[in-house]
Amino acid sequence: MQHRTLGSQSLEVSAIGYGAMGLTMAYGSADEGTGIAALRRAYELGVTLFDTAEMYGLGTGSNEALVGRAVKGFRDDVVLATRFGVDVSVPAERLGKALDSRPDSIRRAADTSLRHLGVDHVDVLYQHRVDPDVPVEEVAGTVKELIEAGKVKYFGLSEAGPETIRRAHAVQPVSVLRTEYSLFEREVEQVLPVLDELGIGFVAYSPLGRGFITGTAEPAGRYGAADVRNTDPRWQPGNFERNAGAVDRLARLAAAKGATVAQLARPGSWPGAGTSCRSPAAAVRSASRRTSAAPTSPSPVPTSRPSTRSCPAAASAPATPRGTCRPGSERAAPPPPRSRMRGRSAQSPPAAARLLDHAAASTP
Repeated sequence: MQHRTLGSQSLEVSAIGYGAMGLTMAYGSADEGTGIAALRRAYELGVTLFDTAEMYGLGTGSNEALVGRAVKGFRDDVVLATRFGVDVSVPAERLGKALDSRPDSIRRAADTSLRHLGVDHVDVLYQHRVDPDVPVEEVAGTVKELIEAGKVKYFGLSEAGPETIRRAHAVQPVSVLRTEYSLFEREVEQVLPVLDELGIGFVAYSPLGRGFITGTAEPAGRYGAADVRNTDPRWQPGNFERNAGAVDRLARLAAAKGATVAQLARPGSWPGAGTSCRSPAAAVRSASRRTSAAPTSPSPVPTSRPSTRSCPAAASAPATPRGTCRPGSERAAPPPPRSRMRGRSAQSPPAAARLLDHAAASTP
C-alpha cells in the first residue's frame, strides 16, 4: 500500500482510505460482525485512514462505536477521522437537513465522538458541512481549542469553497479538505490551487462515482427497500442507461491499457487532473470485497504531476449517488436536500457526457 502525506503538516495516511458510512446507513441493512470484519480486513490490506462521522450513526453513535471496536487492537497504527456539524438531535425525517456548528455544539460533538470511538483523541476532526449561521472563524477557533487540549490532532473541512478555506486557515491551519471527486464530480478542481497554495491536503470521497464506476451498478428498484439508490436520479430510468453506457466505454479503454475500470477512473489517473497527486478510495461493507482502484508501481494508467505541497489520499464514505454532476454533499437516510459546496455554484453537464469526455482524454 502506498502512503500519502496530506498537506504540509505531516499527516501521513494510506493512499486508500476506508469510509464507514455504508456500514450503518444509506445502503441497506448491514450487521455489526460483517462491518467489523470489513474494517479489519481493510487494515490487513494496508489501509490506515478510517473515516466516520457523528451523523453516520443517525444520532445513536453506532457508526463511530463500530469503527472504534474494529480498530481497538491497532488504534495507534491508524488515523481516525470523524466529523461534527450536523444536528443529530432533530427527528429522523429531518436528519441531515439541519446544521449546527456553534462552539458549544462542536465541543459536545467532539466529546461524544471520543466516547463512542473509545479513544482519548481523534486524528482528524472535520466540519461536516459549512454552517451559514456560524462564522467559520468561530469554528476554526473552537477546533483550535480542542487541538490545544489534546483531543484533536488535525483540523479538516468538508465541501468548503476557497474563501471559507482561507478564512478558517487564518485562524487554525486546515490540514485537509474532504470533498467528492470523481469523473462524475469535478467541480472541486477549482479549489485545488488554493489547497496547493496554502499547503492543505485533499481527501476525495466517492472517487468511483458512489459505486457506479465499479461496473456493478444496477437500476433503481433492484436494491433493498432501505437503499437510497432506489430513489436517486443517477440510478433512474434513462439516466441509468446513459451512465452505464459511459462506464462500459471506460471498461473498454481500461482493457486496452491492461488496467481495471477503477484504476482508469480514479482521481489522479487523468491528464490535466491537477498538480496534486490523486488516489482512489475503498468503501465496502463486506470483508470478501476489495477495491481494484489501488495505484500500482509502475502504474498502468497515466498519473498527474505530484506536488510537494498537497499530496492527497482518498477516503470514501459512500453516500447517496446523484444523477447529474452538480456541487453537492452526502445525504442522510432519508435523503436531505442537496447542500452546495460553499463558493461553488456552476451546474455541470450530465454525468454520462462528462464520463465520456474525460475517458476519451485518457486514451494513449
